Amino acid sequence: MLTTSMIAAVVEEENGPFMLRERARPEPAPGQVLVRIEASGTNPLDTKIRSGQAPHARQPLPATLGMDLAGTVVALGAGIDRFQVGDTVYGFAGGVGGLQGSHAQYGAFDARLLARKPASLSMQAASVLPLVVITAWEGLVDRAQVKAGQTVLIQGGAGGVGQVAVQIALARGAKVFATDFGDDLDYVRAMGAVAIDAKRDVASYVAEHTDGQGFDLVYDTVGGPVLDASFEAVRRFGHVVSCLGWGTHKLAPLSFKQATYSGVFTLQPLIADEGREHFGDILDEARKLVETGKLSPRLDPRAFALEDLGLAYDAVLGTNGAPRQRGKIAIKIW
Repeated sequence: MLTTSMIAAVVEEENGPFMLRERARPEPAPGQVLVRIEASGTNPLDTKIRSGQAPHARQPLPATLGMDLAGTVVALGAGIDRFQVGDTVYGFAGGVGGLQGSHAQYGAFDARLLARKPASLSMQAASVLPLVVITAWEGLVDRAQVKAGQTVLIQGGAGGVGQVAVQIALARGAKVFATDFGDDLDYVRAMGAVAIDAKRDVASYVAEHTDGQGFDLVYDTVGGPVLDASFEAVRRFGHVVSCLGWGTHKLAPLSFKQATYSGVFTLQPLIADEGREHFGDILDEARKLVETGKLSPRLDPRAFALEDLGLAYDAVLGTNGAPRQRGKIAIKIW
């Protein structure tokens, strides 16, 4: 029998601590499912929302944060036919746009934002996938229409979005290259991509790996100067995608090559309530990749509970003496 209350982690002010509060358990409205949240993923964006540095997320405080989740459906709102009570699900479903996040024991979420959890993944592993999978998929598949045989460069290939983008591009038959630093280059190689030290001059690796022609497709997951480097690295008539293209950049290198550019803003469906069903579709496709061995999350091995949420956010940022995350950090709720 379900209880009528739950525990949720609440941030009451910018940079404030996470306070565990007892709250009324939500009831699912039409089109929603009530999920017993068993694991909650963390993202760098969550830390920016907490500190007031992400006005584009439109998440007023006090709030329960957390965008990614995995758990079990325990009740259905009216009009739900794609899920049943007892289904295990995962999704990118809250924590922005005024929506309750996943750092809580229960949540009532729009069913369009959820998909069945890959059976081979633990709740923690599944909970760190949704945002990065959707962001990678929207860039590579929806915007750039990545194809077999293309040369694809992923900037920041061992990061959250980057490591998923590498695996999606490989699964679709592309020849994949990825930049990163230090030990992360070994992780890039282990995924099956050609590793490129991000400290190298762009012209040198373009010459080595593409005979100076440039890459068919470049996905920038870093932003800033790396997006400018991506304009240099793309070939004539090629395509550059960025999920962090928010700065001011010179377009001449792109224009002279008659190349194209696309931006990815993954928050839009949650904030504006438009196109949400596509998120569920993407997560279904990701589930198939996981179950065929073509996609695996990079999960930080450290274990955090809801009461450790502040320490987990320190680890995401690498602050207050916490070693920075290697892989994504999940919060075990139950």
